[in-house]
Amino acid sequence: MKRLILLMHCPDRKGIIASVTSFIHERNGNIVYIDQYVDRIQEAFFMRIEVEGNYDLSNFEKFKSSFENDLGSLFKMSCSFYLVDILPKMAVFVSKYDHCLYDILAQQSSGKLSCTIPFIISNHKDLEQIAKQFDIPFYYIPIYKNNKKEAEEKQLDLLKKYSVDCIVLARYMQIVSSRIIDIYPSKIINIHHSFLPAFPGAKPYHSAFNRGVKIIGATSHYITEELDAGPIIEQDIIRVSHGHEVKDFISKGQDLERIVLLRALKLHCERKIMTYNNKTIVFN
Repeated sequence: MKRLILLMHCPDRKGIIASVTSFIHERNGNIVYIDQYVDRIQEAFFMRIEVEGNYDLSNFEKFKSSFENDLGSLFKMSCSFYLVDILPKMAVFVSKYDHCLYDILAQQSSGKLSCTIPFIISNHKDLEQIAKQFDIPFYYIPIYKNNKKEAEEKQLDLLKKYSVDCIVLARYMQIVSSRIIDIYPSKIINIHHSFLPAFPGAKPYHSAFNRGVKIIGATSHYITEELDAGPIIEQDIIRVSHGHEVKDFISKGQDLERIVLLRALKLHCERKIMTYNNKTIVFN
C-alpha cells in the first residue's frame, strides 16, 4: 500500500467534500487524513487529503488525470498530487552562518526532515567542512557586483542538473533573482529575524538591544520579488530583558531562527502548506 497526498483549492460551493470522498472510495482508496478550510471573505475552499491505495506510478498518473478531468473541471479546482515515498529534493543556500545549516543536515540525516539534499551552494567557503561531514556536495559560487548574472547561471545549471524541487535559504545573505523565483514559486523558503522594519542594517540585534526591546522574533516565509514580503509559513518569539547582553540577544535569536526554519521546512516537505493571495493555509 502506498500513500498519496492531495492538496486542492477552488471556489466554495456545496458538494465538494462528498464528491471528492466518493471519487476516492470508488477507486478503492482509503482516506487516512482529511482536513478542510473555507475562507469566507474570498469564498474559497481548501482541502488536504491523505489516501492509501495501490498507487504505483502508473496508477498514480491515472488517478491524477481522472481526478482533474472528472472533478477538477467541475469545481474549477487547482490541485497538487504527491506520493509520500517520493521525497522532495531540497537545495540549501548558505553564506557564513552555520546554526541553521547544522540543524537542517542533522534533522535530514536522522530522517526527521522528509527530503533529500542533493547539494549545498554558498557564496563563501567557510561552511564547506560541514558539507563534507554530512557527505553532501558543496558548490562555492562567489558573488560580486560584476558577476551576479554569471553566478546565477551556475546556480540554475545545478538546480536543473539535480532536478531540485525546492530551495531553503539557510541564512543566505544574498538577494535571489526573479529568474529563480519564477521557476520556484512558493518553493523557496527563507528565515530572518523579525526586527524589520524597525531595526534594519547589518547589526539589528545591537540596535534592538540599545532600544531595550523585550521580544525577539523570527519569521520563515516563501520568498517573492518583494523583499521579505512573501507568504509567511511560521513565526515565533522569545522574551528578553534588561539583564541580557547583546551576545544573549544574538544567541537567543539564532536559536529561534533555526527552530522556526525547521518547522517551516517540515511543513513544506510534508506537503501541509497551500499559498493563496500571498498568505498560507497550513494544515497540521
